[in-house]
Amino acid sequence: MANKQSLAKTYDPKQVEDRLYRQWEEKGYFHAVVDDNKEPFCIVIPPPNITGKLHMGHALDNTLQDIIIRWKRMQGYSALWLPGTDHASIATEVKIVEQLEKEGLTKNDLGREKFLERAWEWKEKYGGRIVEQLKKLGSSCDWQRERFTLDEGCSKAVTEVFVRLYNKGLIYRGDRIINWCPDCRTALSDAEVEYEEQQGHFWHIAYPVKDSKERVVLATTRPETMLGDTAVAVHPEDKRYQHLIGKTVILPLMNREIPIIADSYVDKDFGTGVVKITPAHDPNDFEVGQRHNLPVIRVMDDAGRMNDKAGKYEGMDRYEARKAVVKDLESLGLLLKIEDHKHNVGECYRCGTTVEPIVSKQWFVKMKPLAEPAIDAVRSGKIRFIPERFSKIYFNWMENIKDWCISRQLWWGHRIPAYYCDSCGETIIAAEKPLKCSCGSEQLRQDEDVLDTWFSSALWPFSTLGWPEETEELKYFYPTNVLVTGYDIIFFWVARMIFSGIEHLNEVPFRDVFIHGIVRDSEGRKMSKSLGNGIDPLEIIDKYGADALRMSLTVGNSPGNDMRFYYEKVEANRNFANKLWNATRFILMNLQNAELDSIKPEKMEIADKWIISRYNQLAGEVTDNLNKYELGLAAQKIYDFAWNEFCDWYIELVKPRLNGNDAQAKGTALYTLIYVLSNTLKLLHPFMPFITEELWQHLPNEEESIMVSSWPQVIPKEINLQAEADMEAIMEAIRSIRNVRSEMDVPPSKRAKLILVCKKDDAGLFRNADTYFEKLAGVSEIEIRHDKAGIPENAMSLITARAEMFIPLEDLIDFDKELERLEKEKARLEKELARVAGKLSNNNFVKKAPAAVVEEEREKQRKYKDMMDKVMVQISKLKV
Repeated sequence: MANKQSLAKTYDPKQVEDRLYRQWEEKGYFHAVVDDNKEPFCIVIPPPNITGKLHMGHALDNTLQDIIIRWKRMQGYSALWLPGTDHASIATEVKIVEQLEKEGLTKNDLGREKFLERAWEWKEKYGGRIVEQLKKLGSSCDWQRERFTLDEGCSKAVTEVFVRLYNKGLIYRGDRIINWCPDCRTALSDAEVEYEEQQGHFWHIAYPVKDSKERVVLATTRPETMLGDTAVAVHPEDKRYQHLIGKTVILPLMNREIPIIADSYVDKDFGTGVVKITPAHDPNDFEVGQRHNLPVIRVMDDAGRMNDKAGKYEGMDRYEARKAVVKDLESLGLLLKIEDHKHNVGECYRCGTTVEPIVSKQWFVKMKPLAEPAIDAVRSGKIRFIPERFSKIYFNWMENIKDWCISRQLWWGHRIPAYYCDSCGETIIAAEKPLKCSCGSEQLRQDEDVLDTWFSSALWPFSTLGWPEETEELKYFYPTNVLVTGYDIIFFWVARMIFSGIEHLNEVPFRDVFIHGIVRDSEGRKMSKSLGNGIDPLEIIDKYGADALRMSLTVGNSPGNDMRFYYEKVEANRNFANKLWNATRFILMNLQNAELDSIKPEKMEIADKWIISRYNQLAGEVTDNLNKYELGLAAQKIYDFAWNEFCDWYIELVKPRLNGNDAQAKGTALYTLIYVLSNTLKLLHPFMPFITEELWQHLPNEEESIMVSSWPQVIPKEINLQAEADMEAIMEAIRSIRNVRSEMDVPPSKRAKLILVCKKDDAGLFRNADTYFEKLAGVSEIEIRHDKAGIPENAMSLITARAEMFIPLEDLIDFDKELERLEKEKARLEKELARVAGKLSNNNFVKKAPAAVVEEEREKQRKYKDMMDKVMVQISKLKV
């Protein structure tokens, strides 16, 4: 414990943060236990990828979670913030493959087992990096419970879920159109495809009708896929093509005869009303093909190159093939026109490669039966989105959901627990590899694919608490209370956790989904490598401290909205930390030789009653804001109170008492200072944990750490609205006097008499505040009156809600010197006005000078006229 009576002259976060974090960990303050005497509160961390490095999105997300969990811990809950990391199949595999390439090796050179050994080595070396970075931020996770999506417990849960869903008929394997990344060489779910508007083309192609001179014309954005066409389609009610339905066309370049079919999928009012049907390379065409029993011809391989079904184009990259197909169509006179066309193109969320829709044998989850109860959970209010508008995005996704492709052609991840018998062809789904097939054969091989990373992440709220075992932690902490996450993973993660929790535990995984936006740069742009505008939170922490960063990410942040990052904001919050530090040092210096007197309200001054009342109002408002997830508002209110009301006003108001000889008055002032500061530090602790802890440990408090102190409760009898109103009247009067002195450039050392006219009921209030006026308004003496008789004619008049004040001008200024100064200023302004008027009356200047220059001169003219008006008013007052 630090010395209660000493505090370094300046605040240096580097000397404080790591030391305090170690202290917290050693004391076990982050650890939550099953405690029937306490109410549970649980947040599961959105597990960062083991390949990840702390970025601003992580910093925001984890700051918000830490604020909530620290607050709940102080409120007396058994508060668990459960941490962990995600194995991130694609991202991690890419890292290992890059590492192997440097050694001149490939995945296949190593083989699966050796590759996985390398992956685990990589995880052990780099996987904990982001955890250490989260600690730098001050994240108070229960690190004793840290989990990993590929650890034994989570892996057991994944296998259990797969087997259960398969046995219920909710997981199946089949040939369907999926999103394929030719670069990552794996299937992607719909949620893993990001769409970007790109400039492309419509190629208009003529398909000759067999045994006819007629041709049907259609347009496509992907001419290379025509090599796999197995039909052309028209709308059944399109009169233009009724005579062609049932006939065939000759597929250009391939000379294959394909039918003309009628299907209501075709929009007869779009383009020519004819579409090509390529079941192997388009999801809608696949559905049409299923209805009409069309053959499925896949013309591309997994690398995006044309295969042996593509004829002479075999071996070409898909874009090479596109050029060759277009050229050949042109030479045959079948390419009628090329039209510019902007359209949304799907890209792999991980590598940015254009995704290729292809037919492939994959594993899928049937989503409709799982989606319905998950939709009802939000609609009924069992789960609520904050802000509520994000529930619309959720409903739109879930109500239109397609079956989820869960297999990935990777090695790093949860291997699919499917075993194939080479003797009889049977598929066995089992948690453990069977010894033999029902046919007696022992020739069993496991499916090569792994599960989508999001499959394991979907189980995170309960797999991390021990499911499928009925653990005490699961019974106590599940369902969790709130999920804090960005709006960008509502589809990826939030929706999947909801249906998984309901399906496997018959209970929602959390009550609230607190959505935040993304952190943009100061110009409002998304941070990205390509723009080079990324900001490293660790560099900010190193320069300004974690508290300044946390406060900057919180103040001004509102649920669901993006925010801009400004260095000026971080500097302002670093200054706020310094302000608190200096205020505490000042209090401790005055505390050294003082005896704290027990507080007696009847001996308290108006300022004491006011600040205690204002603090209680703050405690109530902050708690209310936190309950509504208005973390940004709560932080702003604490900041304003601590800086303005406590530091700038109250500390200044009590200085005369602290410097005086009245021990009782000094004791009361010190008690109030410590009471309000200690409790304000408690309110601020969830937001700025490090500096609040360091200051707390130097103040006379019973608890050894602010982390284990109790959250402030509003004490109704300490709310004194009359004291607040009275003090506001005094402060308004002081502010008015200060403003006048500032406008008149009166030096702080010059004191002035104050004549204050007020109602008789307020006389005592202002008379007892004489030391406040002397200390903060430069008043030499205060005279209280109830009428304006005998007020000096040249006195400066000031009016507030509860007083009219007069300050004799001779007390503020030296008339002769001030008049001399004003006459000089008047002469200077006359010259400036003449110069500007000369320029603006010159037609050549006005016509030939750039418009901005002319406008600048006009702006100067307006400014000088305004200054002259003010000078003339002051001169007239002095000459009265």
